[in-house]
Amino acid sequence: MRQAFTAVVATATTLVLVLAATESGRGQASLTALPRVAAAPPDNPTDSRRVALGQLLFWDPILSGNKDVSCATCHHPQFGYAENLDVSIGVNGVGLGEHRWFALPNSIPFVKRNSQTILNVAFNGIDQAGRYDPSEAPMFWDVRVLGLEAQALEPIKSFEEMRGGAYPEDKALEHVVARLQANAEYRSFFSAAFGGGPAVTATNLGKALAAFQRSLVASNSPFDRYMRGDASALTSSQARGMQRFERIGCVNCHSGPMFSDFKPHVLGVPDSRKLPASDSGVKETYAFRTASLRNLVYTAPYMHSGVFQTLDDVLDFYDNVTSRRPRGLRNQHVTPDQLDPLLRRLRDVDRQSDDVIAFLEALSDDSFDKSIPKRLPSGLHPGGAIQ
Repeated sequence: MRQAFTAVVATATTLVLVLAATESGRGQASLTALPRVAAAPPDNPTDSRRVALGQLLFWDPILSGNKDVSCATCHHPQFGYAENLDVSIGVNGVGLGEHRWFALPNSIPFVKRNSQTILNVAFNGIDQAGRYDPSEAPMFWDVRVLGLEAQALEPIKSFEEMRGGAYPEDKALEHVVARLQANAEYRSFFSAAFGGGPAVTATNLGKALAAFQRSLVASNSPFDRYMRGDASALTSSQARGMQRFERIGCVNCHSGPMFSDFKPHVLGVPDSRKLPASDSGVKETYAFRTASLRNLVYTAPYMHSGVFQTLDDVLDFYDNVTSRRPRGLRNQHVTPDQLDPLLRRLRDVDRQSDDVIAFLEALSDDSFDKSIPKRLPSGLHPGGAIQ
């Protein structure tokens, strides 16, 4: 009898959500499950050999100027392929996550922004109907490059992230490719993955890294299961939170399978105190791309500057920034008239925040690949100087 009652309640909850969605004109169209498999661009079809090579490269410090930093240093599976630091420490860093520090002496600055998760990054740009072009996927907080193949090469050229002072920025890829070409094992892996001609190239380096990143899919969260028809996948609190998430206006920006419109918005988030200058974002407008809300359980702290440690902090910020008498939580360089008009459409963010947070937690999926290579062709430690 108890099981039957639970089933009735679950079915009723589903019906309420469907009705609410119909009345709002958004609902199911705004919030949808992720595809189970990610698409790839025509010139870089998903191939197991490219994925395997990409994983080795992702973990190998050979890609960094001083051979002490890898992609995995700031995108580690322990933190949902993000990092539990507000802003990252790349070159000349020692340790992992919040236990990472600069070795002394040090002349390297902090990385400018919070390290975003690369879980589900393969779906960047996906719209409410599930359409997206992987070669045009918006990347980084400021959307300065499109497509994973291009994104993967940018940190290698960045002074504070991976390059350091080992070589000039315009020579970084040339030096890294030469290192890989000099390694017989890597030459073999690149030839197997990319075939004839000179296989060890900067273009193929980007393709291999992108292929691995596209394999990091976490698309079986409670929310995804619910949207695919499992009425018991969400708790009653999470179901209420989903309704409230739509009603207060979060879906105006956080929509679609990735809970992001992938557009830049001016929110007035405070700067990181670790940076010597204010971060003015896209074209110095203080706009930053809408972050996905996927896998938030693993990827704190939040926002481009990493200034909010908890989801409660984030909701408090939104409640404050939309109030008539905001407290001192806004970026001092952003005036009220610069704030995105969509912020003014948010209503009563702080009410029933526990339900909203419960719903946000239902967007996380722990079934992603967490494997770490036991050895690398370079002979270096996987992840770099993280121990």
